Amino acid sequence: MALKYKFKSREEIPAELQPLYVEREGAWTLDAEGVVEKARVEELRTKVDEFRTSNVTLTNENLELKKRFEGIDPEEVKRLGEEKRRLEEEQRLKEGKFIEVMETRLKNAKTDWDKQLGTLTSERDALNARLTAIQIDQAVVGEATKRGLRPTALPDITARARLNFRLVNGVPQAFEADGQTVRTGRDGFTPMTLGEWVDALVSDAPHLFEAHAGGGATGNGAGGAATGSNRSVKNPFRKETWNLTEQMKLQKSDPALAARLKAAA
Repeated sequence: MALKYKFKSREEIPAELQPLYVEREGAWTLDAEGVVEKARVEELRTKVDEFRTSNVTLTNENLELKKRFEGIDPEEVKRLGEEKRRLEEEQRLKEGKFIEVMETRLKNAKTDWDKQLGTLTSERDALNARLTAIQIDQAVVGEATKRGLRPTALPDITARARLNFRLVNGVPQAFEADGQTVRTGRDGFTPMTLGEWVDALVSDAPHLFEAHAGGGATGNGAGGAATGSNRSVKNPFRKETWNLTEQMKLQKSDPALAARLKAAA
C-alpha cells in the first residue's frame, strides 16, 4: 500500500505510521528524503502554469483590442470629435443658448491653459534646479581649487555642497539639516561663507585635497598657485598673466595642476 503524502491532523494518521510523519506548515507530511523537494517542484510547476495561462489571456485581450481599433486613425477621430463639438455649439447658438456656449468655451480654454501652464512650470522648475546646481558647483569648485582640491574629488565635493547650499538672491547660502535654519560662520552670527565651509572640509575630509593643502588660498596674492613641491608659479589662465604657451606646457606636464589653475582663474 502506498503511503499518503500529507494529512491535515495527526489524528488522521494510522498509529503505526505516525513516526513517519512530521508537522510542517500546519499539516503532517511524510518525512522522506526527496519528497518535500518533489512537492515544491510540483507547486512551482503549478505557478508556472498559472502564469502561462494569465499570459495567454492577456495576449488574447491585447489582440482583441488591436482588432477593435484596427484601421482607426487617431487624428481622424480627433477631427471628427472637434467637428461634432462645433455642430453641437452651432445648434446651441441657434437655440439662443449664448451664455452656455461661452461658458463651455471658457471651460475648455481654461483646461488647455492649465495643462500648458503645468508643463511650463515643470520645465521651469527643472531648469531652475539645474541652474542652481551648476552655480553651486562652480562656486564650490572655485573655492576648493584654491585649497588644493584633488581632481578626482570633484563629484564628492559638489554632492556635499548641493546638500548644504541653496541659492538665495543668486548667492550660495548654507543651511542646517532642517533646510530652514541658516548656518552661521566662525563668528557665530553672520551666515557661513562658501570659503568657510571649504576650510572646514580641509580639516574634516582631508582626502579630498592634496597633501600640501592648508586652510587658506594656495599661492601668493599675485595669482600664483602652489604645486606638489610647494614652488610658486604664475597662473597662465588669469587675465593679467595670460600665456597660451604656458597653458599648453602645463596641461601636458601636469594636467591636474592645470585644471586647478584654470578653475581658480
